[in-house]
Amino acid sequence: MVNSPILAPSILAGNHANLAASLREAENVEGIDWVHLDIMDGHFVPNLTFGPKTVADLRSMSKLYFDTHLMLTHPHKYVEAFAKAGSDNITIHVEPDYPIRDTLRKIKDLGCQCGICLNPDTPVEALEPFLEEVDLILCMTVQPGFGGQTFREDVLTKFATLNQWRKEGSFKWRIEVDGGVNLETAAQCKSVGVETFVAGTAFFKAENQQAFTQNIIAAK
Repeated sequence: MVNSPILAPSILAGNHANLAASLREAENVEGIDWVHLDIMDGHFVPNLTFGPKTVADLRSMSKLYFDTHLMLTHPHKYVEAFAKAGSDNITIHVEPDYPIRDTLRKIKDLGCQCGICLNPDTPVEALEPFLEEVDLILCMTVQPGFGGQTFREDVLTKFATLNQWRKEGSFKWRIEVDGGVNLETAAQCKSVGVETFVAGTAFFKAENQQAFTQNIIAAK
């Protein structure tokens, strides 16, 4: 495996009336070093979440790695705000019409790592122009917008392709999965090269979050 396994709880599945408590809940679990922040604009995806001010306020109370996922029609207009708010990685989507390569470079110039993401119905080949630009590649295994959806197994072939490209190109970027992640689907993803797992509903509803985390990281 190129990179060590990581579980990044998505606070989208936490308590929106007290996101700070959800952040602390994740931070108190041994083995959690990342948290996933879903930013939705109500246009690119049919939901609204929160903005840079919320990220900045959460940043002031946590040392976790902030994995910020911009599900926006115009992410290039907002990467500076989210970088200044304290994001460690900013992931943008390949589907909207905007200057993707320039935006990835801007994220780097702002001192963050950068990622590129595609939705379940987008061909994996759409990512090929950006393989040398990124630190992370995220594939959605549900249609983004709302948590609790069913994992789409057809995306596993995309992970396998990415893993092959990573080996052939000696790339070091992480392969990340988001959507329907549980113990069973994490093992399926890990078998095709995924080592970074975003879990929302399954993490926050787990009876034992410590055991859930350890089992995801150790999944085979």
